[in-house]
Amino acid sequence: MPMRLQTRAFLFSFVPFAVLLATSFLIAQKLVQSTVRGELRASLRENQLSMAREQSKADFQNSRFLKIAGESAALKAAVHLFNPESDEDDQPNSASGTARGAMENQLRGLGEQMGFDFLSVSAPNGAPLAGVVRQAGEVPGGKSQLVPLNGLLVEHGEKGLLVIGSRIIRFASVPIDEGKKNIGVLSVGEYFDFPGAATPAVLIHDGAVIDVNIPDVSGREADASFHGCAGQPECDFRLGGAHWISVPLQDLGGGYTLWSLENVDEATSPVRSKLRNLFLTMAFGSVLVAFLFSMVSARSIVKPIAHVVSHLRNAERTGVLPDFTSNPSPTREIRELAESYQRAAGSVRNGQENLQRAYVEFVRSLANALDARDRYTSGHSYRVSQLSSATAAAMGLVPELIERIRVGALLHDIGKIGIDDSILQKPDLLTNEEFEILKQHPVIGRRILEGVQGLAPYIDAVELHHENWDGTGYPKGQSGEETPVDARIIHVSDAYDAMTTNRSYRRGMTHEQAIAQLLTHAGTQFDPRIVQVFAKLPPPRVGGTPTPLEDRGLPAQLESVMAG
Repeated sequence: MPMRLQTRAFLFSFVPFAVLLATSFLIAQKLVQSTVRGELRASLRENQLSMAREQSKADFQNSRFLKIAGESAALKAAVHLFNPESDEDDQPNSASGTARGAMENQLRGLGEQMGFDFLSVSAPNGAPLAGVVRQAGEVPGGKSQLVPLNGLLVEHGEKGLLVIGSRIIRFASVPIDEGKKNIGVLSVGEYFDFPGAATPAVLIHDGAVIDVNIPDVSGREADASFHGCAGQPECDFRLGGAHWISVPLQDLGGGYTLWSLENVDEATSPVRSKLRNLFLTMAFGSVLVAFLFSMVSARSIVKPIAHVVSHLRNAERTGVLPDFTSNPSPTREIRELAESYQRAAGSVRNGQENLQRAYVEFVRSLANALDARDRYTSGHSYRVSQLSSATAAAMGLVPELIERIRVGALLHDIGKIGIDDSILQKPDLLTNEEFEILKQHPVIGRRILEGVQGLAPYIDAVELHHENWDGTGYPKGQSGEETPVDARIIHVSDAYDAMTTNRSYRRGMTHEQAIAQLLTHAGTQFDPRIVQVFAKLPPPRVGGTPTPLEDRGLPAQLESVMAG
């Protein structure tokens, strides 16, 4: 108890200050992150503008190259050889092959002259005619040679990216005109070296991520994190366990966009580390000061009431509230506390004694009220209670649980108070309709106990003592250990008493016959472990006046046995 008071005093003195420290740290961290985010956004936008300027220059230069290439007389002649006005399938294979070869030679020459990695010519209707592409990988002293595309020719737009094999090519197109007539389209491009980008970036096509150059991050993971960013001027998201911001860096055409990324956590990590160390140092010092202060302040509270606490602990162990035998403290507040305790202890003891007497009498009255409704039911609840208590004790259950089972067994049939006398006192076997009405008595019993304070621990025994081990019982159809042990023990004892008691329509079984029936139905209607324990108990005295309807609470499989 003294340590608890010291801890409480420590918490009261430290927690507000700790909350203030933590809040200040979080605010400072947020301000740092906000500042760094702003700087990163500014840097990304500057990169965006710089890239746009460079791209504008590159586009201008490429447009000049394209215009020059599109005016090539040799290329036009090669296009004429291909005869694009007719269907390629209608031309002889040799002629088509010759025309394509000539066109590929022209494209190869233009590519080597201007340094392009990809050139292709398409018919005015977009059908690809011929093309060359630079082989992957460089050779010592220069670039690798351009080779025909052959089966890799595909239709494409006027501008954008094109995937050939495992490489991405960025291309642009220019019409090939002869006079006012368009005879084809020339497309040229260079390898788009995205994996070698200097800064983290993702390549987006129509809103979906198709490539990312962040180590240990897959395209699928990037696409899931980047979802919803397309079309926005900037985007914040989490990727790879870190916070990132991104802006569109370059529009590559054809629905392709290159986005530049910045890792916010990585940028703020050094500052956050310094802030964390600073605040940890401050927090440690504050804890130490608060702890020392709490020890001094708590001592003045703990010592005077230690005697009172010790007295209360003894009362907790014994369950009795004794009077103080000495003055616990000269402090006026402590004396008043002790005097209040004295008066409260006397009142509690009297109340407990009265409540216990009333409780015992009430339970006994309920059981007697049930038995008094019919001369045949006399003693049934008491016998089931005795059998259930003996079984619980033999199973080694704790005394508190044995007492709960004893009282629950006394009350197990209390719900039959709500069953009509014409059914409950009927001397003959019940009809199916009457039996269904009788099966409501566990539910009625539960409702009765719910309205009485202090009887809640016995509700399970009253409501569930007709549940079967295999789930065929009532009212809930529970199986196995879903049903509490109270109800399972009472179920066995109730069945035994019903079978060994005389009925108006048959004589009760002997102890051996009843045990044999319980063993037969163990594992179906009854808990087999409880039946084994019950079977080893000494035989109780069997007798008393006939009780014609008690067996109606038993599982249907035993009714034919009991009726015989």
